[in-house]
Amino acid sequence: MTARFPVSRPRRLRTTQAMRDLVAETRLGVDDLVAPLFVREGIDEPLPITSLPGVVQHSRASVRREVRELADLGIKSVILFGVPATKDEVGSGAFDPNGIVQVALRDLRDDLGDRVVLMADLCVDEYTSHGHCGILDGHGSVDNDRTLEVYAKAAVAQATAGAHVCAPSGMMDGQVGVIRDALDGAGFSSTAILAYSAKYASGLYGPFRDAVDVQIIGGGDRKGYQQDWRNARESLVEVMADIEQGADMVMVKPALSYLDVISAVRAVVDVPVAAYHVSGEYSMIKAAAANGWIDHDAVATEHLTSIKRAGADIILTYLARWYAENARR
Repeated sequence: MTARFPVSRPRRLRTTQAMRDLVAETRLGVDDLVAPLFVREGIDEPLPITSLPGVVQHSRASVRREVRELADLGIKSVILFGVPATKDEVGSGAFDPNGIVQVALRDLRDDLGDRVVLMADLCVDEYTSHGHCGILDGHGSVDNDRTLEVYAKAAVAQATAGAHVCAPSGMMDGQVGVIRDALDGAGFSSTAILAYSAKYASGLYGPFRDAVDVQIIGGGDRKGYQQDWRNARESLVEVMADIEQGADMVMVKPALSYLDVISAVRAVVDVPVAAYHVSGEYSMIKAAAANGWIDHDAVATEHLTSIKRAGADIILTYLARWYAENARR
């Protein structure tokens, strides 16, 4: 008897793992990933971050070992975040030539040259005593223009130390143009800019703030300069402004809750699109897996693949080392 519903073409292309791999529309590879790393001033051994299982605050020596090992695994890019020993009102550690990220960049450039793309997060929240991403105006708000002066100095300090890419994350108006001018004026026209263009005021950053020891004074927030998570259209305005000012790459952050934004950005720009699979997204996988509620490897791979499927060319993720070592389909 003839089957009422014969096997469909899609079903025939799902029959074996080899067949599924052959016809897969989205391909995720180690080359797509950037490993975020935290380096802390004044420590001799790595310090675990409780809310980010498997992630540490690195010492100067341990970050060198980690990046060499990542390079051997095929991870071709890292982004550094600094945890200074002291903080001040203006975040001077962000532009100090001897600040922890600048020191680490020099070490890594000496070790690896151009083998790994060295990115540096360009912001001051890790370095300010008040926890905001810029200089305060005396009334509890960030002074956009004074902050841009600090960002310009930080960009030059990072490029001088060996950064291939400066990644401004503070969401200040005009930041990309000011940074581009500063880099070009200092002779670093080949240093690229990865702009955190669509960065949302998300509730998913908690573990990251633990990692960089950041607390916003007075219980404040960053909703005045980061994007409202209810809005998608304004992300395109922010992205296009950054490209017009000279951004070489643009980023959407977070990733999973904003797959629609990643897709919309990918549809209208011709520069590489990055997405940050942020600390909260990572830690939720770890917590659920630790309780036996999900299969860690399957869900982690699904998360990263969905970000790639949405249109991201580059994924910043704390899963980078795991994926390079252990990922399975």
